[in-house]
Formats: sequence, C-alpha cells, structure tokens
Amino acid sequence: MVKKLMLSLSAMLMLFPAMAFADDPSAGTLNMGLNAIWIMVAFVLVLLMQGGFILLETGSTRMKNAGHVAGKTIFTVALGTLVYWAVGYGFSFGTDNADTTLAKFIGIGDFFFNPDIAAAEGAGYPTTIFFLFQLAFATISLSIAWGGFAERAKLSSYLIFTIFFTAIIYPVIAHWIWGGGWLAKDGAQDYAGSTVVHLTGALAAFAATVLLKPRIGKFNKDGSANEIQGHNQVFSALSVLLLWVGWFGFNAGSALGVGDGFFGYVAFNTMLGAGAGGVAALLISWAVLGKADITTMLNGTLAGLVAITASCAFVEPWAAVVIGLVAGVLVFFSAKFFEKIKVDDPIYAMSVHGAAGVWGTLANGIFATQALAEKVAIGQGGLIDTGSWHQLWVQFESVVVCGAYALGASFLILGVMKLVMGFRVTEEQEIIGLDLSEHGAYGYPEQMKKAGQNLQA
Repeated sequence: MVKKLMLSLSAMLMLFPAMAFADDPSAGTLNMGLNAIWIMVAFVLVLLMQGGFILLETGSTRMKNAGHVAGKTIFTVALGTLVYWAVGYGFSFGTDNADTTLAKFIGIGDFFFNPDIAAAEGAGYPTTIFFLFQLAFATISLSIAWGGFAERAKLSSYLIFTIFFTAIIYPVIAHWIWGGGWLAKDGAQDYAGSTVVHLTGALAAFAATVLLKPRIGKFNKDGSANEIQGHNQVFSALSVLLLWVGWFGFNAGSALGVGDGFFGYVAFNTMLGAGAGGVAALLISWAVLGKADITTMLNGTLAGLVAITASCAFVEPWAAVVIGLVAGVLVFFSAKFFEKIKVDDPIYAMSVHGAAGVWGTLANGIFATQALAEKVAIGQGGLIDTGSWHQLWVQFESVVVCGAYALGASFLILGVMKLVMGFRVTEEQEIIGLDLSEHGAYGYPEQMKKAGQNLQA
C-alpha cells in the first residue's frame, strides 16, 4: 500500500512539476504546466508522423529503394532541425522588426534560437516547447515535398533542398499566416496547416517531379501510363494509421493549451473528416473502376485529414463530414488528372496534400461559423453562416498567394540545382536502385540477393 502511494505521488510530481517546487503554486503556473505537457505530447505525436511517411513512401515504391527512403527521411529531419533552429524559426516568428512594414512579409529575430530555460511569468507555455511544435510542422511539410523526388533524385539534392526549404520557403508562408504576417491580419483561417504545411510541401513536390521528369517506364511513347506498383501495401496501410494517430497532435495540439477542452472539439472534427474521406474514396473507386481500390481508400483517408486540418476549429461536425467526403472524391479524380498530364507522382503528394489542401482551406470560406471564428479569434464566419463572401475571398487569396510563392521559389531553387549539379541519378543508378547506387547496401539484402540469383539463373 505504501509502495503504491509513493508511486502515485511520484507520478503526480512528474506530471505537475510546480507541485514539487512550490508550496502554493498559482493557478496560472498549474495551467501553464498542463499546457506544456499537452503541447509536448502533441509535438511527439507529430514527430512520430515521420515514421508514417517512411512507411508510406517505402510501401508505395519499389523494394530496391526502401533503405534510401528510410535513411533520407531521418537525415533530412535531422538537417531540417538545425536549419530551422538557425534561421527558419526566426523568419517565421521573429519579432525584432514587429514595428516595421517588413514584418508583414517576414519575421526577423530569434536566429540560432536561445530560449529561456523556463516559461516567463504569465506565459501560457514555455517557448522551448512552442519551438519544438513548430519545428515538427516544418519537417512534415518537408517530408511531403519528398514525394516528388521519389525513386530518381540524388541524395545530394535532398541535402541542398532541405536547407532552402526550411530556411526560406516554409518559414515565409508560416509567417504570413501564423506569425502575424499580412494574411494573418487579413483574417486567413488555416488552423493547423492545410495551406501552410500541406499545400507548401505538395507544390515543392510538383516542382520537383516536373523538373526530374517521370521515372523510367512510367509512360509509354503513346502517352499511356504504366502502373509501377509499390512493394508493400501493408506498409502503406500501417503508415496511414500512424499518420492518422499523429494528426491528433497536429490538429488538436494547435490549440496550444488545455484550457476549456476545445482541443477535444478539434480532435472530434478531425476524426469525422478522416472517416468521411476514406469512405468516399473507396466508394468512388468502386463505382468508377468496378473494384474497391485500397490505395485510393488510403489516399482518401489522408485527404480527409489534410482537408479538415484548416477547418477543424471553425466548422460544425456535419460540415467536417462534408469536407471529408469531398476530399475523398477529389483525391481520386485529381490523381487521374495528374497522370493524364504525364506528371509522375509516386506518393500522390499533389492529390492528397495539394488538391485536398486547397479544398480544405477554401472550405472555411463556405462552412466556418461566426461563433467558432470568434472563439478562435481569426477571421469571420463563412458563406453559409453569414451570407458573406468575404471569408471565402480571404481563403482564396491565401491559397493563390502562398501557392504561387511555394511553387515559384521551389522551381527557382530546383531549377538552379538542376543546371549547376543535376539532381536526378543516372539511368543505370535508377535501374539498380538507390539503395545500392547511393548507399552501397540494400534495405532488403536477403530479398535482393535472391532476386539477383534468380536473374542469373
């Protein structure tokens, strides 16, 4: 009994550190501690989404590239962490230029971020934890971009583009909408990043896949497409489950606190949007193809999550379902469209994160309620609730401007890279696989050894 009591007391002291160091902690201190714990948990959930991206890209591509996919994801998260700490965070949330016109477009300050060791008096959470949470978002957007590089880009291109993406592409858009920039002042609603995170990453992926050209064997001379099967659909399904779980940190964590429990409402809408997206995608594929396509269903679930990311705090539950349903249908037809125009997108980044990201952002202008907009203190209600087109225009403006910047900057950077260093592997390297050509070892050594022996026989 005494042992159980001591264990319980120790757990309480770990959960509420203020109790251990203050005889009479204030309500504000306890609230800050709870907020800090929740945001830290949310950060961990979002960081673990990288495991989902590893499984998604590995499962959706061929076995000969599996080790490369896994390794470059960890490497770019590591490099992105250092770049974001050095300059990315400062461009997103720096306030040294807050009183200048430049602050509308980019933040200045907090470079090589050196935070206080504890939260300031009256603060809602420590800046250290806020930094970690924002860093996780930046690396997610980066990993989305890699969908356009899949199976044909040099490892060196990942290194160079990571630096530019986390230094000047993602941070600028994050500042415009989340860092007090001009779109934030216009009332742009993007609660957890349908545009900031997902559309930005998707358009970088689009620039890459256009400049890299399709994988060998993807399209025939007559323009028809060949399906290049991923090697493990179970990996892909497991990745969606991991990403789905992580999304609760993504969306609900963006409440940045416990407060009155509003983060639960955000999570509730997130679940509805995801479910609707998965159901709609499977049903539309079944109706059109005559078979219920598993890949489409998985993409539809992710598309529902992407779409509800902007609107999860601004809409009622019925609208969350509608947003997810539309996203599930949209991802099916957008994938067909990109294939028709000969864009090789192995991970469906442009359909899942691009098309659904645009839809989710615009949906706020239609479905947001005035009451929820006032609660979040961003923008106003959408067309259905208020009869006003204003919020829809602001949402459209944010999509066009952010999309143009992300696409233009990515094309410029990758175009220069292509001219200066080339960022596609040789035909021989692509055929033997990036595991061997870039790293000298296979991710599946036993299986690839057997395959080689069978070819020799």
